[in-house]
Amino acid sequence: MAANLAVELAPGRKTGLGLRNPVMPASGTFSWGLEFARQFDVNRLGAIVSKAVTPLPRAGNAQPRVAETPLGMLNSIGLQSLGLDRVVAEMAPIWAGWDVPAIVNVAGDAVGDYGDLAAALDGVPGVAALELNISCPNVDDGLEIGQNALAAARATRAAVRRTELPVIVKLTPNVQSPTEVAIACAEEGAAAICAINTVLGLAIDTAARRPVLPRATGGLSGPAIKPIALRFVYEVAQAVSVPVVGCGGIRSGLDAVEFLMAGATAVQVGTASFANPRAPLDVLEELEGWLDGHAVADVNEIIGCAQPLPA
Repeated sequence: MAANLAVELAPGRKTGLGLRNPVMPASGTFSWGLEFARQFDVNRLGAIVSKAVTPLPRAGNAQPRVAETPLGMLNSIGLQSLGLDRVVAEMAPIWAGWDVPAIVNVAGDAVGDYGDLAAALDGVPGVAALELNISCPNVDDGLEIGQNALAAARATRAAVRRTELPVIVKLTPNVQSPTEVAIACAEEGAAAICAINTVLGLAIDTAARRPVLPRATGGLSGPAIKPIALRFVYEVAQAVSVPVVGCGGIRSGLDAVEFLMAGATAVQVGTASFANPRAPLDVLEELEGWLDGHAVADVNEIIGCAQPLPA
């Protein structure tokens, strides 16, 4: 008998976020989902996550925007976006026709933008939840909100008070105390915490004697950051009572198992999708195989099992 894979990301909330399984793509790696829907049945995933939606259209940063690194990549996309109005008019109706929850990642230049975006997306058919991007390292002042617990709490509060949708807050790893930020966001009503966004990094073009990316630094993602992401999930899951979504370097079902055992309720697959568009589905199928091979009847049985034992 196949294991139960269903998980809940907004337990006890008026508007829940039940997933048929714990695997979803990471924001920024799945675009709006249309291209991937031509590669496999996206309805098999637990959820989909859009690229960042900003109040107005954004062109993003100058090229080049991506640099390969050992076991990963640097990106400096700069939150290129269609803008809120086009997403509501063009993308949300498509998501409404899919049999999978769509989590919309939202990014603002100021705390108030998160409230405005939340209000505009509240009740829009096809939008099941919001993910607050308070941690992008590729725009001016992009880390400021995510690195400050008070500012992160204010952004969370602004969104939560203007929507009935579950609000997930995505943490930056470029911070001294991730648990402080996570606790602040949970106390302001975040339904779940996502850990982590990309790690700030740099690559040098030795021939040009200059940084590879025009902005010099970019966000490091891929297998290289997996141990960092696991540590964040492990610590944040101990600090908050809301679910945690693990993200960072996941490319196999076994990687997903590690994150679940560390305390994640669900996982996001990101950079792996650039080399293999079916990566989220492959991770799901490998997770199903692992559960079956280890006689685990319910995926919830392993969530947090590697956490410290009670005293």
